[in-house]
Amino acid sequence: MSEHDIIRLGHQGDGIAEGPVFAPLTLPGERVSGTLVGQTLTEVRIVTPSADRVTAPCRHFRSCGGCQVQHGSDGFVADWKQDLVRSALSAHGITPEFLPIHVSPPQSRRRATFAAKRTKKGAMAGFHARGSDLIIEVPDCRLLHPDVIRGLVVASDLAEIGTSRKAALAVSVTQSRAGLDVAVMDGKPLDGPLRIALASLAERHDLARLAWGDEVVVTRRTPEQMFGAARVVPPSGAFLQATAEGEAALLAATETILAGARRIVDLFSGCGTFALPLAERAQVHAVEGDAAMLAALDAGRRGVDGLYPLSTEARDLFRRPLLPDELSRFDAAVIDPPRAGAEAQIAEIAKSRLRCLAYVSCNPVTFARDARVLLAAGYKMGPVRVVDQFRWSSHVELVAGFRLNIA
Repeated sequence: MSEHDIIRLGHQGDGIAEGPVFAPLTLPGERVSGTLVGQTLTEVRIVTPSADRVTAPCRHFRSCGGCQVQHGSDGFVADWKQDLVRSALSAHGITPEFLPIHVSPPQSRRRATFAAKRTKKGAMAGFHARGSDLIIEVPDCRLLHPDVIRGLVVASDLAEIGTSRKAALAVSVTQSRAGLDVAVMDGKPLDGPLRIALASLAERHDLARLAWGDEVVVTRRTPEQMFGAARVVPPSGAFLQATAEGEAALLAATETILAGARRIVDLFSGCGTFALPLAERAQVHAVEGDAAMLAALDAGRRGVDGLYPLSTEARDLFRRPLLPDELSRFDAAVIDPPRAGAEAQIAEIAKSRLRCLAYVSCNPVTFARDARVLLAAGYKMGPVRVVDQFRWSSHVELVAGFRLNIA
């Protein structure tokens, strides 16, 4: 056994001591002991606890890999997440102002992907244990909305009829206005008997929609999501902001940044999370690589009276970013890329005369890389709003504005 002083938390939430030595479930300022295996401390015991250490609110925390920092106080976790963003920006010499962090409440996650498999006694579903393929059942999860927790039983039943003992299903469960929207991947091939069994399961669990692989097997009710005044039916398994509260915070910050803009381009628009609410006050052009998402956006748009003109364009922005002459048609943009960021598109924006950009990011590292390019091109960066939709995890989201002063 050896003792170590924890200096800081890493990006994945593990405590880090000199060496470096990684100690899971520890906090800065703590003295801990354990057995060193490589660079990881195992059988960790807290010798001197931090004042920020709290009792984890979820009984599954120590075994489940879904959350990393339930042992830290809310204030500590909020500061740590802001520091993750601050550190990423500081690496590029950027020191912005920060607005107060928004943290989604417990039991507000409206989507989750469960692992589900058959067992000797039936089946089980839950999240994977830390660093393991072992599935941990989480019936009292403090992160998920109660409707989504109900999807655990659905996932378990799906495993009984749809996979072998050697494989596991990935069951995506999303809360919708009409009930649970369920999409299953990695199941056995769809055939006649399985279709019948899935239809019966959807009826028994009162599901809104059930998809198996790339095929929607049952739609009992339309699984709508609200984006502004629009009712949108996303493709099965499509991206959706993790919590309604987090989505509202990102949208509010974006609307503030784009205030006064009359022609807005929404880059990586998805199904219209930003485009549809923004079209209530400005002309919007939505660009997205997934044609099915754009079709859902367009169908939602047609159901709303009084919107400004809203056009769509199916386009791979990684390979074919909008060029400066195309961007010149707009006075503002919102961009919400995946974790890889938007390197190619940001390079074109930096060469354009686009006056205002709201950048929504789920990765502080790629955001900082892209922010450096914009600043070098003459843009001024506004305050950063960190939005914590993935409470108790190491995941961080943010939104910030960039403005170009043109004489």
